[in-house]
Amino acid sequence: MLRKYYNKNIGMFSGLVFVFLAIFFYAHSVIFCEETFKYDAKGKRNPFIPLVTTDGRLMKLDKEEQRGNLAVEGIIYDKNGRSFAVVNGMVVGIGDVVSDYQVLKIEENKVIFIREGEALEIELKKEGQ
Repeated sequence: MLRKYYNKNIGMFSGLVFVFLAIFFYAHSVIFCEETFKYDAKGKRNPFIPLVTTDGRLMKLDKEEQRGNLAVEGIIYDKNGRSFAVVNGMVVGIGDVVSDYQVLKIEENKVIFIREGEALEIELKKEGQ
């Protein structure tokens, strides 16, 4: 009889110790660990921009070190999506990067770039501009 009583109390005691330790460690982590995680998205790609173009090409993620204004000097437009443009003297396609701007779309008279989630439309320079 004493052994039955002893085993029952030990089981209850160990359960109470476990609950006490769980509460203690949870309270300790809440009170003393004030460090919070903060995500800094500066310089990282926008996660909502697809990594693959509609024609199946992979977008380039490397940034070029070239700086300056964007000037669209020529466009070779293909309605099926395999268009190219001459930007700042370089031939680029969808997904290429020029001056920290990625080519998002090439249309007949303009190129749409994107940087840090913001779109920028640059029209084709006309002769004499």
